[in-house]
Amino acid sequence: MLIIPAIDLKDGRCIRLQQGRKEAVTVYSNDPVFTAKKWEAYGARLLHVVDLDGAFTGAQKNFESIVRIRKHVKMAMEVGGGIRDILAVEKLMSAGIDRVIIGTSAIEDSAFVVEACNKFPGRILVGIDAKDGKVAVKGWEEVSSVGARELAKRVETVGVAGIIYTDIFRDGMLTGPNIAAQQEMVATVNIPVIASGGIATLDDVKGLLGIKGLWGAITGKAIYSGSLDLGEAIRLAAGAGK
Repeated sequence: MLIIPAIDLKDGRCIRLQQGRKEAVTVYSNDPVFTAKKWEAYGARLLHVVDLDGAFTGAQKNFESIVRIRKHVKMAMEVGGGIRDILAVEKLMSAGIDRVIIGTSAIEDSAFVVEACNKFPGRILVGIDAKDGKVAVKGWEEVSSVGARELAKRVETVGVAGIIYTDIFRDGMLTGPNIAAQQEMVATVNIPVIASGGIATLDDVKGLLGIKGLWGAITGKAIYSGSLDLGEAIRLAAGAGK
C-alpha cells in the first residue's frame, strides 16, 4: 500500500478543510513547493494535489502553483479539482502531471470520462467522494442520488485507472478512516482503490493495511498537524508489502 501525502491548494497556499467546508479552513503553508519537497524527502513516491478553487468553481485556479511543484520534485503527481473538460486534462498532462483525477464530471459528463480514458489510458482516476454512501459533487457542496459503489462499477467499465474513495464525514477530522466503507469499495471493483479521509495516527495506517488489495492511502491533515510521521508511515507500509 502506497502512502500518499496531499497538498490542497487555495489561492496558491497549502490549506486543509474540515469535511470539505469552505469556511472550515486552516492554512499550513504559503509555499507549496517547499511542502512538496519536504514530503518527497520523507520518501513519498506519489503526491496528491487538489485545486480547491477549481473544485468549487469548475475551472482550475492554481495551475501555476501546480507547475512550480512539478518542476521541483521528481516523484509522480496526481492532480484533481475543477477538471471538467478534455482541454483541462491535456493542459495538465502537457505540464508533466502523471495522472489526472476527474470528480464531478464522472456523474455529469460520462462522455468526457470516456474521452479522457481513451486519450490517456492508464492515467485517469475518478475521485468518488461520499456522504452516507451517496456521491457528493461540486466541491462537495451538493450530494447526488448516485451511490458510490454504483458509480465505481460504472466508471470501471470505461477504463479508468483507479478510484480515490473519500468518506467526507472523516475528511480533515482526524477521527480515523472508515475501514468498512473502504473494504466495500475494494470488493466492488477490480481496479486500484486509494483510501482518503480520516487518517490520524500510525494505528490508522495499520488498520488500512489490513484491507487486502487496497492500493494506497492519502494523508493530509495528520502529516501537517504532526499526529502522523509521514516517513514512519511510508516505512511501515513498505515493510508490510514484503
